[in-house]
Amino acid sequence: ATKLGTYENVLLEREDGITWVTLNRPEKRNAMNPALHHDMVAVLNELDDDAETKVLVLTGAGDSWNAGQDLKEYFRELDNDSAGRRQASWDSHQWRWEHLLTFPKPTIAMVNGYVFGGAFTPLVACDIAIAAEDAIFGLSEINWGIFPGGLVTRVIADAMSYRDAMYYIMTGDTFTGKEAEAMRLVTRAVPRAKLREET
Repeated sequence: ATKLGTYENVLLEREDGITWVTLNRPEKRNAMNPALHHDMVAVLNELDDDAETKVLVLTGAGDSWNAGQDLKEYFRELDNDSAGRRQASWDSHQWRWEHLLTFPKPTIAMVNGYVFGGAFTPLVACDIAIAAEDAIFGLSEINWGIFPGGLVTRVIADAMSYRDAMYYIMTGDTFTGKEAEAMRLVTRAVPRAKLREET
């Protein structure tokens, strides 16, 4: 078996043709910083050509799937670094949408916990999404007086009904994995204890 690369912010584990890709910043609820985006570009490039990867499962370490962009590291710390901002933005868009959406093997989002803001983009990019019934989803950007930016609003408009998308964008209310299944945002919601088995 070929050995997979090691990354600072992502864990890779291969088993029976399934490669488990785990966002690994549990202390930050797997919020995406520039370094994680850079790692994920490299991870998807590596797995694209990996003959032993038949299916890719994207999940998160700890109690969160993905808490969206790291506000401090992705936004504030790049305020006066236009080249750094451009690179982080490119990396972010490249892996979360362009590459994940067109990945040549089936992709499954195994949603084990919090899904906020920018996390909705890779969620929608995956072919299938299996969520823990008690996972918490939210579009909290309205708390800062803005709508979700980047591609988030666009992918939500595609994946959710107009009424559901508008309601959650405008209120910032959260919803559960079970409610996400009822809205058809995720393929299926299962009890947390059965999540990995079901995936």
